[in-house]
Amino acid sequence: MKERDIRAVILAGGRGTRFWPLGRAARPKQFLRIAGPEPMLAETVRRIRPLVPPRRLTLIADAAQTRQARKLLPRLPPSSFLVEPEARNTAPALMLATARVWLENPEAVVAVLPADHLIQDRARFLARLRAGAEAAAREDALVIFGIPPTHPATGFGYIRHNRRAGRKIAGASFFPVLGFKEKPELAQAEKYLAAGGYAWNSGMFLWRAGVFAEKIRRHAPELEPAWTAMIAALRSKSAAALKRAFRLAPALSIDYALMEKAEGVLVADGDFGWSDVGAWSTLLGLWPKDAAGNAVRGATVTLDARNCLVWNPGRLTALVGVRDLIVVEAGDALLVCDAALDQRVKDVVELLKRSPECKKYI
Repeated sequence: MKERDIRAVILAGGRGTRFWPLGRAARPKQFLRIAGPEPMLAETVRRIRPLVPPRRLTLIADAAQTRQARKLLPRLPPSSFLVEPEARNTAPALMLATARVWLENPEAVVAVLPADHLIQDRARFLARLRAGAEAAAREDALVIFGIPPTHPATGFGYIRHNRRAGRKIAGASFFPVLGFKEKPELAQAEKYLAAGGYAWNSGMFLWRAGVFAEKIRRHAPELEPAWTAMIAALRSKSAAALKRAFRLAPALSIDYALMEKAEGVLVADGDFGWSDVGAWSTLLGLWPKDAAGNAVRGATVTLDARNCLVWNPGRLTALVGVRDLIVVEAGDALLVCDAALDQRVKDVVELLKRSPECKKYI
């Protein structure tokens, strides 16, 4: 197999408000040690190292998060860090990162990876990533990993695809995408699961830089002025021009801005133990549990307590006669939450923003 020029773009921004109070504006989810021994960003960089050397790696985030990433990953070269002028969702960020790759080699394959996902089967993930890179190199296609659904989840977007028309590339099957579906209600999610041919949208993509530019031109022409301006700004090395170019791009996710509009999108099964670690309750399925289903970090004693999650390192927590609770102690703030309602933690952050006395806890 021909050796490919594979570049990785790690989306290292994002606020991670669902992990308040441990996660804050100054320390979002990707910098937390909640899913493994290292912060999630460091785990992501380590995971892809066998395939992508540091000189071909780009971490993109705003200035404050880039400073954190530099401290966390001091061995990465300065060229690995790309500062987005402002936080404007994933479409502008990925346009900028891909534009930089395009200037170096339009035929290079860009692998887009969020910094805050968990992959449990690293060997299988790398094999799938190699196959995805080969598909992107051979085909004029945008490639996405779809997670085979295990239950009717309502927190993910879905990818509808034709499993009868799959073709093998580098040992993996790739299927033509028929459409993207928004996060569904439960009844609709149950229909997707029963029908087959639907996958959760992982937010992991691969494309050749030149193919990305062509897809913009053909299927999302409203993005082309921003793309052209970004190319010119990167060539001129003008920070002011780059800021202006970045603001030309709509503040949308790459799914809305391009993927849902483009023709020639392929999906491969992301069957490598993936989790987006989207909320505190997710960790109930990742951390070790006691016989009563409690998952804890920190000294904990329980009396008739079941299916609770505790984060309280350095202190003792006692649980008595409670069920399905999340308890998180973060020094200056304490969260006690019904595990079934943990998606509403982000609403707590919104309430804090409205209170002058409480903004310091964000």
